Order: sequence, then C-alpha cells, then structure tokens
Amino acid sequence: MEQTITKQHSELAALIAQNSKGDGVHATAIERLFLIRSSEPTAPLHALHEPALCIVAQGKKQVMLANNLYVYGQDRCLVVSIDLPVVGQVIEATPTVPYLCLRLDLDPGELSTLMMEAKLDATANQQPPGLSLSPVSPQLLDAAIRLLRLLQTPEDIAILAPLVVREILYRLLSGEQSARLRQIALADKHLQGISRAINWLKWNYEKPFRIEAIAREACMSPSSLHHHFKSVTAMSPLQYQKQLRLQQARRLMLGQGMDAATASHHVGYESPSQFSREYSRLFGAPPLRDIARLKSGQQT
Repeated sequence: MEQTITKQHSELAALIAQNSKGDGVHATAIERLFLIRSSEPTAPLHALHEPALCIVAQGKKQVMLANNLYVYGQDRCLVVSIDLPVVGQVIEATPTVPYLCLRLDLDPGELSTLMMEAKLDATANQQPPGLSLSPVSPQLLDAAIRLLRLLQTPEDIAILAPLVVREILYRLLSGEQSARLRQIALADKHLQGISRAINWLKWNYEKPFRIEAIAREACMSPSSLHHHFKSVTAMSPLQYQKQLRLQQARRLMLGQGMDAATASHHVGYESPSQFSREYSRLFGAPPLRDIARLKSGQQT
C-alpha cells in the first residue's frame, strides 16, 4: 500500500505542476478547485480560511489557529469546516521540489444532499474543532488524481467533474472527518448559531463588541455562544473580531495607502495606541514597520 500511495502522490504532484505555472494560487476550469504552488518556504500569511479540503502532493505547510499548530504534508489532509482566521506558512519547498497542493472548497448543500442519498448516519457525539488533520487514504488520492486529469480534457469537465467531486466528499463523509463534515451538512444547531455569529462579525467587525448582540444574532445565550464558539474556532468571539479588524486594517494600509491612525479608526478602534499594541502582537511588528517590510517584499 505504501508503494501505491507514493506513486499516487507522484502523479498528483505532476498534475498540479502541469496545471499551475508559477507560484501562487491558481483557479481551474473546475468549480471550487484551486491549485497552490510555492518554490520556497513562505513567511506567515494571515487569512480568513473558508470551508475547504486541502491535499498536499509535495512539500509541507503549517497552519496556526489561535495557539494550536497544525503541520501537514503528503500523509495528512486539512479540512476546514467553518470560516476561521488562521496563519498559514509553507515550511518545506524548493525550486526543484516545490510545495504543491490542491484545495477544494466545500459546499454545505452538496454535502447535505449526498448524506441523504447515501443514507449516512446524521448523529455526532461531540462538537469537533473547525479545523483538523486526518490521514489521506489511497481511495481519496485516486479520486483527487482523476479530478485533476479532467483538466486535460475540458470537454469532459461539465459531466464528469461533479461525479468525482461527489466521490471525494463521500470519502470524507465516510472517514475520520465524518462528524465534522456532517455538522456542516446538517447545520448542527450549535454550529449553525456559530456560523450566524461569524457572519455577523465578518460584516460588522468595525462595530463595538457586544456579546449580547452577537448572541441574539446566533439565537444562543451569551455563555453558550462563548463556549461553543471557542470549541469550534479555538478563540473567543472577541478574539475573532480583533483578528478580523487587524487583518482588514493591514489590507487598507497595504492596498490603499492609509496611515495607521486612519486604518485603525476605519476598522473600529478608538485608541490608536491600543491598535498599535494589538497589531504588533498579531503581526510581530508595529504598523509602520510591518507595512514597510511587506512593501519591500521581505514578507508576504
């Protein structure tokens, strides 16, 4: 079996390399399928990771969620079941052996339909975290390879790609990720409430933090929201809001040339000094120095 998996990884890596010219994230002709390539280790990248499956064909990456570190390569795949602010970093890559990964964004409606058709058990014994790693099976790799092969025959994508994607989702629903993915599909009442809270925070991050208002939006009590939110995201609602604010402020300073005081006010901070302290804690340097470093190309 080990020889089979090694051969599968080699073919998967070749297909990703063939369809991703140059470093970066590449969209494909297959809906929700992206190919990622990096010819060298990267600096930490702060981003809001949406629900997705990530399979690495070559190299290694690490993702930090709050204080939890996840390292994955060929042997394990990453599954994210809810929007999460993470810090990602490619840690193993060279020009001759680049980091190669495929990302398939997950659709709750598609998962729910497949669960009903396959008559899969809808129960879950616990509330798992929103991000986790699990072993990559030969069956999952085989389906991923067949999905990428379709990029060579575009005329087959419309008919065959949805079938292969369904097989990939079925493999996930039948494996170690079943509890997590079934919660997405069934809109578990706690996960559904957390999703509403996250959506509210995403659209209202600049507003003053009021746990009671967010709890009403989530249709949960403040204590229940805090408990279940942290069990899924590994951070409190307030910490989540801070990360959204600081990431947006960084984008405004880098992309629109705002100064730190203007950006901090734009994302909801009343105190520039508090903004500077929290910005330094998250990004490792004060705003002015961090943006200068980003613009000089020393950090992505």
